[in-house]
Amino acid sequence: MIRILLVDDHPVVRMGLRGMLDAEPDLTVIGEASSGTEGVALALAERPDIVLMDLRMPGGDGVDATAQILSSSSGIRVMVLTTYESDRDILRAIEAGASGYLLKDASPTELADAVRAAARGETVLAPSVASTLVRQVRSPAPPALSARETEVLRLVAAGLTNAEIGKQLFISEATVKTHLLRTFNKLDVADRTAAVTTAMRHGLL
Repeated sequence: MIRILLVDDHPVVRMGLRGMLDAEPDLTVIGEASSGTEGVALALAERPDIVLMDLRMPGGDGVDATAQILSSSSGIRVMVLTTYESDRDILRAIEAGASGYLLKDASPTELADAVRAAARGETVLAPSVASTLVRQVRSPAPPALSARETEVLRLVAAGLTNAEIGKQLFISEATVKTHLLRTFNKLDVADRTAAVTTAMRHGLL
């Protein structure tokens, strides 16, 4: 029997998942948590085989909870089940050690088969998620901005002028321009708008 812990902040979602999974003869839901923090505590107390983890919840991020569970127990596998499939979400979850990444539009059969596969030690990815990872591997790594460059660019995205940014960060307008020029160079762009959109595309903002 594969023992499963559900971590999702929506009671209706947990109820639906429990109904689908408990209907399978070899699967059983042994607990539910409504936040990442609660999920970590329950996972370490109950030691399920599989944790089905939502990503975005109040009271604890799903990726952080995944990392905490996996660092504390080698016997538990965490599979992300979420409505989100952004590049950043996927990469963060996989880097945290998730054994799978499924979307909530998966059918009951797909979900049950994925849980069984994860319990066997396999990695399970929704087709769209697998395509995203392949694209990320094939594309060059995003440029790295310094903390100050990111801070300046975030204020640019908020609509502030160089002078306003300088006042807010207690630096001169010339220093702001220097940070922006370095950012333009790293992102291979020529203006502020392109810098913001490129940074957002790379998940830097």
